[in-house]
Amino acid sequence: MGYPGVRAWLPYVLLVPLAVAALLWLGRVRVEVRGTGGERELRVGQAHLPVSFMGRVDAVVGEAKREALGPQLDPEAFVVHRPWVGPVVRIEVLDPDDPTPYWVVSTRHPERLIAALR
Repeated sequence: MGYPGVRAWLPYVLLVPLAVAALLWLGRVRVEVRGTGGERELRVGQAHLPVSFMGRVDAVVGEAKREALGPQLDPEAFVVHRPWVGPVVRIEVLDPDDPTPYWVVSTRHPERLIAALR
């Protein structure tokens, strides 16, 4: 039967925004290029990759993104995929001591990320 008045709708007013805020906070991942000169590195969350160990860098969108994250995906690749972010950037790793062949990172501005890595 429920309670009439404020007790009926107050939990929704308090808990729905709290749940939305928690989901947004848990889903955030910062993608940035840090450093100056030859000691720059790409940071994705807690992971980092020096620019000196990067090979080919490509933006992947549309159908190619589905292929890159599906049948063509290497199980050892480092992937930070957020489905609500459209394009991804694929970065080849040239470090001989790193078993990761490449990184696949979601970003809203792939052109700016590629320009910052060059």
